[in-house]
Amino acid sequence: MNTLTLVSHHLCPYVQRIAISLSEKEVPFTRRYIDLADKPDWFKAISPMGKTPVLLVNAAPIFESVAILEYLEETLPKPLHPTDALKRAEHRSWIEVGSSVLNDIAGIYNAADKSAFDKKIQAVSEKFEELEKRLTTGPWFDGEKFGLVDVVFGPVFRYFDLFDEITDLGILTGNRKCVDWRNNLFQRASIRNAVTADFNERLRSFFLRRETYLSSLMAANV
Repeated sequence: MNTLTLVSHHLCPYVQRIAISLSEKEVPFTRRYIDLADKPDWFKAISPMGKTPVLLVNAAPIFESVAILEYLEETLPKPLHPTDALKRAEHRSWIEVGSSVLNDIAGIYNAADKSAFDKKIQAVSEKFEELEKRLTTGPWFDGEKFGLVDVVFGPVFRYFDLFDEITDLGILTGNRKCVDWRNNLFQRASIRNAVTADFNERLRSFFLRRETYLSSLMAANV
């Protein structure tokens, strides 16, 4: 069996994707954390984009989370993708939606003023309205089988835990199936355990250091 090392940053949602997938496949791996603000030379040598995650398969690096997820699907047991090619393509499309939501969430916590903040809230809200239409009555994205779209949205919903402490963004208001999906995801051990115990504390400190509109809301709450 290959030796797998997941090069990680504590807050990176894309790293969480890989940790969740590996846990679901019940494959042993180790994690090596780095500081993205002070990247070591060895990391720069294996990550052309300068980002996490990087998965070291023995000594060979794979970078970019979607490429890593696909590699794990191709090489490891317990597939998380549908077997049907058309359904698999649809799931890949929704994975891209998940990545787009993460970009919008970054826009929320980086917004300098209320206008920019509200625009990003609207962008995320519109995507969850589309998700609400797509979700089934099952516990997971596609019903009864946990899959890669669930893997991708677990880290997305994790941001909402802290957002809910700060203010009511209203993003999930009226989207009952999305709320149920969020709750079901956090009953999943692989998702709960994808981050360290101090994740929320780290994320809170990260938001405060941004000195943005969101951090001003946090300061007002204090």
